[in-house]
Amino acid sequence: MKTKHLFIALFTILIFNACSNTSNNMPIQSASLLNTMMQLNDKNNKLFKFYSQWKGVRYKYGGNSKNGIDCSAFIQKAYNASYNIKIPRTTKYQSRIGREITKSQLKTGDLVFFKTGYNTRHVGIYTNNGKFMHASTKKGVIISKLENVYYKKHYWKSVRVFY
Repeated sequence: MKTKHLFIALFTILIFNACSNTSNNMPIQSASLLNTMMQLNDKNNKLFKFYSQWKGVRYKYGGNSKNGIDCSAFIQKAYNASYNIKIPRTTKYQSRIGREITKSQLKTGDLVFFKTGYNTRHVGIYTNNGKFMHASTKKGVIISKLENVYYKKHYWKSVRVFY
């Protein structure tokens, strides 16, 4: 008898869920999720387009242009151009925004921070597959691997600015 009632309850739930579809036969929650994913994909495409315009620009401490740029200025410009989000100019203040996440939670657009000296910090934007874009002091604007010996040794934290 209990099995019959369980079957009827599950059948009823399935029927009501089927009736809650939108006109294109996509559940409302799925349509909303798809829309969000499409918006994020568009923003990520903007991020990679931004990178392609800055790739190879030399590093210059305090620099803020294609004549030379430092890591925090690159990140600030990338966030503004790609996500229309204004963030602070310096690594110190960039590290204080958003919410801290673990390496395993990293998604495209998250910030990754490194302690490269006693009072020196470095910042990049996570891209995907264990890589991040940044303005390297030696190679300029590039994409590097988080597992690179240097970056792995100096990794400090990761931050998600937007949700």
